[in-house]
Order: sequence, then structure tokens, then C-alpha cells
Amino acid sequence: MLHKYIIEREIPDVGIRPPEEYCGIAQTSKNVLAGLAPRVQWLETFVAHDKVYCVFLAESAEVIEEHARRTGFPANRIERVHGMIDPTYAPA
Repeated sequence: MLHKYIIEREIPDVGIRPPEEYCGIAQTSKNVLAGLAPRVQWLETFVAHDKVYCVFLAESAEVIEEHARRTGFPANRIERVHGMIDPTYAPA
């Protein structure tokens, strides 16, 4: 069974890098994910100034750590998501 995880990666100045550089980062990640499938899937990534926040589906945090090791991208914090809250939870 796959669980949802949020990964915090500290990467200095990542938010001011040119978009072309993101293509290389994405390709590296996808290449490693292909070797780890079906145990892990990448859903999306949010880029901030010095950090990125990735959302993955994975069997365990250990698989995400393996992805980080193989890509060379840090996984400074890995948190399993236990639920979600959105505006529909608030009464009208």
C-alpha cells in the first residue's frame, strides 16, 4: 500500500534558478523513480526560495530516502500525511 508523504528539501537559492534547470532536476528524479517503481511515485513539487516541498506516494519513508540517496537531492524532512483539510470542512 502506498501512503502520501511530504518531503522538505533544503536547496540554497533553488527558487531563483532558471526554469531550464528544473527540467534537469525533474529528469534526474524521474530516472531514479523508474528504478524504484512501483514502490514510489512523485505527485508534485512546490518551489520556495531555499526549499522545495515534494509530495510523493510511497510504501515507506525508507523508499523516499533511497530516492534521495540515488538522486543526490537532500531529504531533510520526510513526513507521512495522515489527513487533509480544505475549505469544504468549514461551514458555509
